[in-house]
Amino acid sequence: MKSPLELASRRFQRILLIKPSSLGDIIHAMPVLAGLRHRYPDAHIAWLAGRPYAELLTAQPALTEVIPFDRRRYGKLGRSLGASIGFVRFLGELRRRRFDLVVDLQGLFRSGFLAWASRAPVRLGFANARELGAVFYTHRVAVPADINHAADQNYLVADALGFADVEQDFSLHVSEAVRQRVATTLAQGGMKDRAYAVLVPGTRWQTKMWPADRFARLADLIHDRLGLAVVLIGAPAEVELCRQVQQHARSSLVNLAGGTALPELVGLIQKAKAMVCNDSGPMHVAAAVRCPLVALFGPTDPARTGPHTPAARIVRRSLPCSPCFLRRLRDCPYQHRCLCNIQPEDVCDEVVALLVDRPSDRRVHAVG
Repeated sequence: MKSPLELASRRFQRILLIKPSSLGDIIHAMPVLAGLRHRYPDAHIAWLAGRPYAELLTAQPALTEVIPFDRRRYGKLGRSLGASIGFVRFLGELRRRRFDLVVDLQGLFRSGFLAWASRAPVRLGFANARELGAVFYTHRVAVPADINHAADQNYLVADALGFADVEQDFSLHVSEAVRQRVATTLAQGGMKDRAYAVLVPGTRWQTKMWPADRFARLADLIHDRLGLAVVLIGAPAEVELCRQVQQHARSSLVNLAGGTALPELVGLIQKAKAMVCNDSGPMHVAAAVRCPLVALFGPTDPARTGPHTPAARIVRRSLPCSPCFLRRLRDCPYQHRCLCNIQPEDVCDEVVALLVDRPSDRRVHAVG
């Protein structure tokens, strides 16, 4: 196994970045893309990503190419002839692109295998990759015990590739077409030229979810105290949840849940005056576009997965059971108190503090 430090002075012309999912993972890998482009300004840089993220990544000027990876289809490998043939063809396409450097930020067996299958002579990944993923690398980056945040771990490759002096850049770009679609969507909802806050009630885990009636009360407080309109956003699976928030609220809300593709979601957050959400993918979008953000944390650890921005505040209760990383409410023996004990008034106070503080004074702030 070669030392990764010997790569710092080498030049690479065709680079593949592997980070298929999820949305938060994609955002945490953006600084590596920016650093690679800074270090290799003339290189062909491709990103292997899940299909849901292809349109968003295509808009990033630092990227030359997006290689969509159909995880759902290829998950049938060995059980479906079509999927198996398609996967073999996909591997052939990777080889034909003749990458000379692959950077695997996913750190799993599958991503490591894809790095190896590309036949790139240099394959860089983390020494602590799970599922024996590290066996596929030619160079391994050690992860110190004091590295907590996922974005900081990703950026460890900067030392190996010679751009550690480049500041982490999470910038997300949206196309003018997306901006126009966002403007049209807001106008159709009666929001033309109105200042608004975004609320995101959904998230993947049951235990990471603040109750819907609390979000409704918060919407009323934001409307009354700050004079902002409130826009609800969420995935198609969160339409009913956002409808519940809308029903509980006294003020009028614009509910766009299930009606925005990922690039439009980024555009909506980018234009918002503030956003409040659970620990979720949109939280990382808000951090990337520097939208003033209040994030609610319960069973997870903000030191590891929190927003990587000074324009954010964390609201969480300091409890001995948190973070527990339990995913289902039925597994919690304490009635979900980590989030249920957070009051809308406390959250609104944090939103107000974010909007009245000077930007240079913004910082991560724990409550309780």
